[in-house]
Amino acid sequence: MRNTIGIYFFIFLGYVSSLQAQVFDSGSLILEDTTDHNNFSSPYHTTYTFFYNLNEPNYNPEIAAKALNMEGSEGQDAAALAVKLKQVFDGKGVYVRMNTVPNTAEYRDTLRNGQHVFVFDELILPSVYLEKVGDRWKFSSATVKNIKALHQETYPLGTAKLLDILPRIGSQSYFGLYLWQLTGIFFLVLMVFTSHKLFTLLIDRLFYYFLIKSGYGQIAKQYLLPVARIISIYIIILLLAIFIRVLQLPISVASWVTILLNAAEPFIVTVIFYKLVNVLSAYMARMADKTTSTLDDQLVPLVRKTLKTFVIVIGSLFILKYGLRIDIVPFLTGLSIGGLAFALAAQDTIKNFFGSVMIFIDKPFQVGDWITSGEVDGTVEEVGFRSTRVRTFRNSLVYIPNGKIADATVDNHGLRKYRRFYTNITITYDTPPELIEVYLSGLRKIVQNHPKTRKDYYNIYLNNLSAYSLDIMFYVFFKVPTWPEELKAREDLILSAIRLANELGVRFAFPTQTLHMETFPEKKGLMPVYEDDKAAYQKRLDAFINTEKREDKN
Repeated sequence: MRNTIGIYFFIFLGYVSSLQAQVFDSGSLILEDTTDHNNFSSPYHTTYTFFYNLNEPNYNPEIAAKALNMEGSEGQDAAALAVKLKQVFDGKGVYVRMNTVPNTAEYRDTLRNGQHVFVFDELILPSVYLEKVGDRWKFSSATVKNIKALHQETYPLGTAKLLDILPRIGSQSYFGLYLWQLTGIFFLVLMVFTSHKLFTLLIDRLFYYFLIKSGYGQIAKQYLLPVARIISIYIIILLLAIFIRVLQLPISVASWVTILLNAAEPFIVTVIFYKLVNVLSAYMARMADKTTSTLDDQLVPLVRKTLKTFVIVIGSLFILKYGLRIDIVPFLTGLSIGGLAFALAAQDTIKNFFGSVMIFIDKPFQVGDWITSGEVDGTVEEVGFRSTRVRTFRNSLVYIPNGKIADATVDNHGLRKYRRFYTNITITYDTPPELIEVYLSGLRKIVQNHPKTRKDYYNIYLNNLSAYSLDIMFYVFFKVPTWPEELKAREDLILSAIRLANELGVRFAFPTQTLHMETFPEKKGLMPVYEDDKAAYQKRLDAFINTEKREDKN
């Protein structure tokens, strides 16, 4: 890309047919046919006299100098100042169209309280203007005092000296350009290619090598190196913008070249900041990976998209104003009015946006949490600027507007420190009280020995006498992060309670009907025979607990 910038640029210059840099457009349809080139009666005549006498073959800087108001600048070379002022117009690429210059002696600028003032270019040269002095129009004394500073600003880095050196090479004409201009173009192309090679060496070799040694090889290759290469292009554009002015190309070309270069500068700066957003996003992603919250991981891409949009909008405004020289004030005014209408029409969208901001600030949930909000029950998959995506337990996706979430009650199951398990264990009415006490003691030891139960708070008591059973309240908490682990812990406790009941001979109750019949001497009844000794039950409990411990260790 950098190799072709200078080539295409200077091919474009080859179409130039004019031999001398013009600073004004003759506007032949309305330009007055006058032989008086020493007339200062109106802004039009002063402008025509000034530039006519500074163009070949009518070069007469002494007459052009009469257009300067030398008040406060006495003792200076007026002719030299006139030449410098013309070079400022040339270097800035200001295209003075004579059909826009007022041709009346009593012209007043309505934007400046009706003063006798005419400004050539409000954006590029706001300090260069004509004013009426007596019955003559001249470049203002403030403009004359500022000529040297403007000239130094237009031709920095010692390029002003080239304006005197290059024309000495020769004034022969080839392809519509002077020999010294063609020579300058050759050296400018050479400078572009030399700069390209130099920046490639510094960036691709030295800069990259330094970053690898610093431990940022992957980041340098993926993010920093592309930014550095674009910066090198920006530097080349700056050099072109500075040295192209020395060539004093025809204004019909110079004005367009200046516009293109001026537009390229903010465009490349916009691209640089656009890519720097990727660098910032990579850094934010690395910081987000170090946190336990998954909401930060969703915030990074949203911030990246927002910053890129902001960079594009601001960059476009700079390109329009300083590159293409378009007045953006009416555009911004219309945008503000349109923005008000848009805001009224998009209230829900704006509400959702601020709802998403509140979600990222308050962090009521994060990605992966199980939440319940209204009728929605599921796992959070993504948090966007407009809506939050929840995967339900039916495996369907539900999109909830963030504005509604911000106003709704959200039950975040994912932030639970403990997961509750409550059930009733029902046993038969014929279970002896001694056996019930031993069974309750065994259930409590099962909870105490389980690795994922809360040990400081649980309730296991004979709680109720129901219609067909004795009810034992089994109320415990698990310290597990996920629902599958909770289910596994439940399964472990339930199986242990069943094995304990089988070991002790405890029968679980369920709705039944019992028919009692007289027993016969030769037959045994169906009713179980319980031992009356509690110590026997305790001995069987101790054996069961020891067996459970051995199984857990294995």
